[in-house]
Amino acid sequence: MQECQPWWPPALAHAAGAQHRLALTSRNLGLPVRQAIAVRAPDLIRSNAGGCNAILVRGQITDDRARTLTRRPERRVVHGVEVAGAGWFANLHATVHDAAAARRDIELARTTALDWARGAPLVIGGDLNIRKPLLPELEKVATSDVDHLFVRGWRLTGSPEVLERGRLSDHAPVAVTLEPVARPSPQDA
Repeated sequence: MQECQPWWPPALAHAAGAQHRLALTSRNLGLPVRQAIAVRAPDLIRSNAGGCNAILVRGQITDDRARTLTRRPERRVVHGVEVAGAGWFANLHATVHDAAAARRDIELARTTALDWARGAPLVIGGDLNIRKPLLPELEKVATSDVDHLFVRGWRLTGSPEVLERGRLSDHAPVAVTLEPVARPSPQDA
């Protein structure tokens, strides 16, 4: 998730029977005051309630990392978790209204996530804020406008599904089912 208010992931994870990890992004100065206003008058404060990227996992998180991609005009991060037996899962929200800056964010996120994974399976995606991103070494498995999902070491089963977005977001969630790609055993090498 991107552009999530920082107090939402614990409640969402609890409701989903999952663990969560988050990385703060923009507008988090004075967070308790922002939260108090957001709870009472969400339409007044809107996106100024604070922000984070969050990952929910039904599994064992063995590592959690974040790297700042840019600080201006807003702080953008790539955030990833390692899940026992499954590999790495990372998300980002690239810079908006500046395609060159978004491409720089995406490339730094890509190289960072590949470094974290060190050859293990990887899923990376989010709001990349460009319609045709290129992520060498990764395969695109789903897209909806500026939201994209790329993988390495996974295979798409079935078709991606764009879900109803409801009122909470201006982006529709994209759902996929993935299965691991069989890796050759050391004897086969």
